[in-house]
Amino acid sequence: MQFTRKTSSSKTILGLLIKLTLIILVLIGIIFLLNKIDFPAPKKTIEKIIPNENFKIVK
Repeated sequence: MQFTRKTSSSKTILGLLIKLTLIILVLIGIIFLLNKIDFPAPKKTIEKIIPNENFKIVK
């Protein structure tokens, strides 16, 4: 029985490049679709009064 060793790694590199390309395209597509959605801006203004006693002077 004779063992053979596959030394070509071009198939694994090609497969990795295809997977990375697909992942990048999916991420770009998700960003593009999220950019198309018009989220409403909040209408109520948020104001919170912070008392001066909470501030500490650091030297």
